[in-house]
Amino acid sequence: MNRHFSTLLLTLSLAPASLDAQSATPDYETARRAVLRGEMLPLERILTLVEADHPGQIVEVELENEDGIWLYEVEVLTPAGHLIEIDLDARTGEILGYEEEDD
Repeated sequence: MNRHFSTLLLTLSLAPASLDAQSATPDYETARRAVLRGEMLPLERILTLVEADHPGQIVEVELENEDGIWLYEVEVLTPAGHLIEIDLDARTGEILGYEEEDD
């Protein structure tokens, strides 16, 4: 897959109960520290995993905490023109599910 980082939108939607709970640390710094501590995989590794199973163009990535589990949500525009959202466990990279977005 051809990565177009100029069109990649990385949105860090970290909830107030972030990895550095209730701190004044910016969201991107909280995510960086979590990667350094091994609490989540770096975005580059996540994109490699997605590309291996779901060819297309990555158009958006979000990092969210759902019920205490950090997830990467990756939106991919497939070669057939479908938009799919893939949910991955941020710690392991395991694909937890995916869905096709409605038009």
